[in-house]
Amino acid sequence: MRIAVGGIHIECSTFNPVLTHEEEFRIVKGESLLDAPYFQFLQDYPATFMPTLHARCIPGGPVARETYENFKAEFLARLKAALPVDGLYLAMHGAMYVEGMEDAEGDWITAARECVGDSCPVAVSYDLHGNVTQRIIDAIDMYSTYRTAPHIDIEETMRRSVTMLVNSIQTGIRPGVVWAPIPVMLPGERTSTEDEPAKSLYATLPVSDTIPGILDSSLMVGYVWADEPRATAAAIFTGTDAAVLKQQAEKLAQYYWDVREEFVFGCRTGTLQATVQQAIASTTFPVILADSGDNPTGGGVGDRADMLAELLRQNAQHTLIAGIMDAQATQAAFSAGVGATIELTLGASLDPAGKSVSAHFTVKNLLAAGEHSNANQAVLQTAGITVVVADRRRPYHDIADFTSLGLDPATVKILVVKSGYLSPELAPLANPNLMALSEGVVDQDIERVPRLRMFTKTWPFARDIDFTPKVFASARAPFSLES
Repeated sequence: MRIAVGGIHIECSTFNPVLTHEEEFRIVKGESLLDAPYFQFLQDYPATFMPTLHARCIPGGPVARETYENFKAEFLARLKAALPVDGLYLAMHGAMYVEGMEDAEGDWITAARECVGDSCPVAVSYDLHGNVTQRIIDAIDMYSTYRTAPHIDIEETMRRSVTMLVNSIQTGIRPGVVWAPIPVMLPGERTSTEDEPAKSLYATLPVSDTIPGILDSSLMVGYVWADEPRATAAAIFTGTDAAVLKQQAEKLAQYYWDVREEFVFGCRTGTLQATVQQAIASTTFPVILADSGDNPTGGGVGDRADMLAELLRQNAQHTLIAGIMDAQATQAAFSAGVGATIELTLGASLDPAGKSVSAHFTVKNLLAAGEHSNANQAVLQTAGITVVVADRRRPYHDIADFTSLGLDPATVKILVVKSGYLSPELAPLANPNLMALSEGVVDQDIERVPRLRMFTKTWPFARDIDFTPKVFASARAPFSLES
């Protein structure tokens, strides 16, 4: 049994003005793909996996067209060289936007389908914050998506997809995919599966998987910062029984629609000014304050200094900000060396819409790019505030991100991270967790972000919507929904 494997995984805010280029991706190809952490589970299957190319990047701006076309060309060349194959597994994200192209995953997946031919079964795995189209559904045979946000079931999801594919090849039974678009778009921070109603919604999926005729049940929240016609929530099911699939897709879609107004942020939120004031006034620590509008793991630029400016204005003390992307400031700190005090302007080096801050900073520590991070990083201090700057966009969501710099996030009064909901490692430290509804290209106040390409009435951008679920089958499904 020969199964080809590859894909591309990135989440792109269409409001982000900074293009994403090849050097920002982690690229594995050939045999190194099978050794990559995300794919080591493949060794558990009775198949020979034919590695092609997989490119993965932290969320950001649109992928440069040349970068995408180069990735796609090499992927297809490697896929063609691997033929014939009995199946194809694509590990995708679902919220990629390519410069000058809409439905980029549709372009990638249909090109792969054309390469392997109509008889080859294709399975894909997605992030629940991806977007789908009929074009995508028509090119695949099996589909599975994450069921947790924050995402702690990545491997589990990939395994579901590959297991369906292997079983289909072994038995010769070809399943099909159906989907029901839901005209709701909400940010991930309001739909965390750790909070209601998403917690109960997603708890229904493993149960529906046990229904005869269903192989996989998926609920897509969608990606709200994609100003594309395809942006939508969706219920997506894989299986063999058309009537059951249709019934369950309608049921899940209606459930999501019915509870749409119950989704709330899982922590206290407020304006940037108000949340800084609350953080300073807190009698417990560490207060973890999320600068949500500039979150790089949501597609933010990661270079805004609006939060730093407000913390300085309100005279915050014992505060750590991790971090601000500013290549020029990072280089200046490295040139000056540890112990030096230098005048710097931080922020708005990539996105001119953000604020910058000019002050004198003392260089407290330096960490060159290496095993832990591909970014050069500097720890700076001014007026009771410690700021981590880096010469590449990156999040600070794991404890090791801090300890590698000689910092202990548990001992500061206020920890600021460019984040939405907190990562599994930081969340237990928060005492309390506050989220600033700050401005940026992943603004959580989604209704103040203009929508120019949303052609379907979608809640909450439109309120006068009458919704009855409609289910559509893949053109490749071995059944019809007509009865």
